[in-house]
Amino acid sequence: MIRSYTFGSINIDGKVYRTDVLVFPDRINSQWWRQAGHLLNEKDLKEVFDFKPEILVIGTGASGLMKVEESLKQTLEDKNIEFIIKRTPEAVDAFNLLRVSKRTAAAFHITC
Repeated sequence: MIRSYTFGSINIDGKVYRTDVLVFPDRINSQWWRQAGHLLNEKDLKEVFDFKPEILVIGTGASGLMKVEESLKQTLEDKNIEFIIKRTPEAVDAFNLLRVSKRTAAAFHITC
């Protein structure tokens, strides 16, 4: 469960992370980074595809500056993975609600 989020900081199950993270039910990848900075693409989510979630929650940053490539959206649809793309504060709320009822993963950009 994500306990709190503020610009540059996310508290997951009582541990504070100050980096972008991939979140899975059994682990956190705090070493995650995108190849193209503020652009999320398929190569950035290999670990998510291996996990095979029902739904992926994408947090695009406090101001929503991280963009999601259209080709990634199509790949998610092709793999029957639902997705939600929101600014990170709203994405955190969505993740906390969905994680109890669906096999959920998340990719959170925690700054801009």
